[in-house]
Amino acid sequence: MATMVDVAAHAGVSVATVSHVLNDTRPVLPHTRQAVLDAIDVLGYTPNTLARSLVTARTRSIGLAVSAISNPYFTEILQGVEAGALEHGYGLLLADPHDDPQHERKVVQLLHERRVDGLIVAPSADPDALLRYLGQHNVPTVFLDRLVKAPADHPFRFDQVCAENAEPMARLVGHLAERGHRRIGLVAGLPGFSTTNERISGYRHGLAGAGLPYDERLVAHGDSEAAAAERATDALLSLAAPPTALVTGNNAMTIGALRALRERGLSVPDDLALCCFDDFAWADLFAPRLTAISQPSKEIGAQAVRLLLERLASPDHPARTVRLPCAFVHRTSCGCAEPPGTSGASHTDLSQKSPAKGTLS
Repeated sequence: MATMVDVAAHAGVSVATVSHVLNDTRPVLPHTRQAVLDAIDVLGYTPNTLARSLVTARTRSIGLAVSAISNPYFTEILQGVEAGALEHGYGLLLADPHDDPQHERKVVQLLHERRVDGLIVAPSADPDALLRYLGQHNVPTVFLDRLVKAPADHPFRFDQVCAENAEPMARLVGHLAERGHRRIGLVAGLPGFSTTNERISGYRHGLAGAGLPYDERLVAHGDSEAAAAERATDALLSLAAPPTALVTGNNAMTIGALRALRERGLSVPDDLALCCFDDFAWADLFAPRLTAISQPSKEIGAQAVRLLLERLASPDHPARTVRLPCAFVHRTSCGCAEPPGTSGASHTDLSQKSPAKGTLS
């Protein structure tokens, strides 16, 4: 195998210059840099990442802790994280915390012990143990999708990135109200998640904007997964005055709601109109096709990588929260007719801001 000495000899430079090119530790003249890169290509030189990490105290790896196996939404976020990491020359180590606080704490410690340069985490509904560990060990971390509220005595230096939640949910509710619905049910996510709280807030705002009263009996928690959502939907349909329209809080809960409707022999939208938060690859394959809020999941992942790399470069930079806009995907499960002359859904951006920039706080 070729060594740095071989590369230096072939390029006619010092070993130190080769090291500076590989590690970006000092500016190198363009023609000299190109000579080194050409020598690497000709000789097939592969850097010794272990040796490099001993010198730089960096492994050029990122730890990602998300429940990607159980939630297709996080699978798309993972794709965005992976693409962003590879673009900047970073590898990725993945762990699934299963949305369980104790397991979350364990897998984050395991990732940290692998000497990753930083972490990207979709936190559980009770992240206190996670925050204590990250703070104690000063681990550069970005939280994604679910926002974390810092304890009063915690020096919070974690960046966060998520989609807008309240306004898009209000848009779904308002659209159903425009269709004439007065009893609109909500299958909400797991209590404690910021996404759940914000989407409930958006639901209430949408009702108020339509002049409809809030009825807590029309809100049931599906705990962000299909089985619980099926039970929650069944409970809503068992009310003396059941909803005539339903909004689900994420893609997994949409599946559970559809199962409950099928078990009762109910059809969408003839018996009950349906809108969902989270678009997914097969949403327009259902009959009818699902009206949904589409989150910029891949961009959330890519933005998390950018925030983490900026944090690594500037550890004392003030903590930032970036919110990215969603899109309203208008199909037919809400009871609207298929737009004439179209074969796909109508997309409406719910923000005037660029998805690449989002809103920053």
